[in-house]
Amino acid sequence: MKHFVGLDVALKETAICVVDEAGKIIGEGKVLSEPEAIMAWLTPLDLFIGKVGLEIGGLARWLHDQLRAAGLPAVCIDPRRLRGLTKTMPVKTDRNDARAIAQVMRVGWYRAVHVKSEASQELRMLLTNRKTLLTKQIDIENEVRGTLRVFGLKLIGRVTQASFERRALELVAAAPRLAAMVRPMLAARAALRQQCAVLHQMMLDVARRSSTCRRLMTVPGVGALTAVTYLTTIDDPGRFQHSRDLGPHLGLTPRKYASGEVDRNGAISKSGDAPLRATLYQAALALLTRTQRWSTLKAWGIAIARRRGLRRAVVAVARKLAIVLHRIWVDGSEFCWSRQEAVV
Repeated sequence: MKHFVGLDVALKETAICVVDEAGKIIGEGKVLSEPEAIMAWLTPLDLFIGKVGLEIGGLARWLHDQLRAAGLPAVCIDPRRLRGLTKTMPVKTDRNDARAIAQVMRVGWYRAVHVKSEASQELRMLLTNRKTLLTKQIDIENEVRGTLRVFGLKLIGRVTQASFERRALELVAAAPRLAAMVRPMLAARAALRQQCAVLHQMMLDVARRSSTCRRLMTVPGVGALTAVTYLTTIDDPGRFQHSRDLGPHLGLTPRKYASGEVDRNGAISKSGDAPLRATLYQAALALLTRTQRWSTLKAWGIAIARRRGLRRAVVAVARKLAIVLHRIWVDGSEFCWSRQEAVV
């Protein structure tokens, strides 16, 4: 008889529930969130385990890999579908969540989530750290601007990243007390800028070494950041049977509500990976507004912009970019600027 295990993972402890094929609870417990502790709890039961389910996120990816390496059929599941079940619970606890996960693994009412490779997770960490340093740098710049504005000192006009510190010090040169308070902020900004440049160079090196990234960058509007973000988010292009599946996966297709006589389409679902969706949006905007060379893709986007407006056109081109990038990755080809070029 098969048995099914549900794991509700927290930072410190993990709740475990084991059920049989009939849904009867065989055992429950709570152990440290370590693969060795989970294996030590399950091994004495001496059961044939069909599946081990845990929600994606936090420690789940690491535990998933470790449990599979130990021989357990671990599966990471989408928490959004499970949320529809757990939100009806009058009493929601880790124990009840583990019970719910075990039951959905038994009946198959779950959607498995792709667990990225270690290389892709390292790239995502690189991009996330770079974005964090860049965001903190911008926060400091805005804080300095706002502080000086209170005293009538305005950082106006074209202020580049390189000239920001010099312009700020020039404004406070006649106010020693203000200068003493601004200099630590500028020093922190300089350190953030320096370390952000280090991570940015690491990202450029990844794009330079990867043949896939170089081919993705043949698409107009797609630079190193977009290519590396696409690479680490998709991870394995073979998990998508059709390139058109990338649109719904990244939340770039409209929501739909149909019931009775009501049938309406809404805004895009935004249900996929937010960083990649934002990056593709920026790439599509650059393609439509900054790329000088014409292509079939740009002509298609401009036609939509004339009919429906620029914002809708950018979203449509972003979805199309996701599809084109996937085909380039799978086929080992490069971007075709015209239909004639594709035929040749």
